[in-house]
Amino acid sequence: MELLNPENAPKAVGPYSIAVKSNGFIFVSGQLPVDVETGEFIKGDIAKATTTILNNIKNILESAGSSVNKIVKVNVFMTDLSKFDEFNKAYGDFFNGHKPARAAIQVAALPKGADIEIEAIAEA
Repeated sequence: MELLNPENAPKAVGPYSIAVKSNGFIFVSGQLPVDVETGEFIKGDIAKATTTILNNIKNILESAGSSVNKIVKVNVFMTDLSKFDEFNKAYGDFFNGHKPARAAIQVAALPKGADIEIEAIAEA
């Protein structure tokens, strides 16, 4: 098992790894909408938050030698599923035809007051 904490990804907000590489897979921990370049925390714009998170996941996977096209499963946690259509458009635009298995779940709250958190599993 290899613990991954790439420089081009948001830092963990607790005692965990950003991602773990094991048995041919990369397990990316839940990512919050933090723009790594500016440090901006995206709140109130679900499309921008979604794209920011997915770009961070892309950076994490690429730093481990994988890619978003190797994602097999995505779990999405949102505090307001009434914004699902906005999320889904940004998500679809990002993946551009690649369709990993996915779950989208409404939760009462997320760390740091985020509107959305996304985790992914990809082939290494």
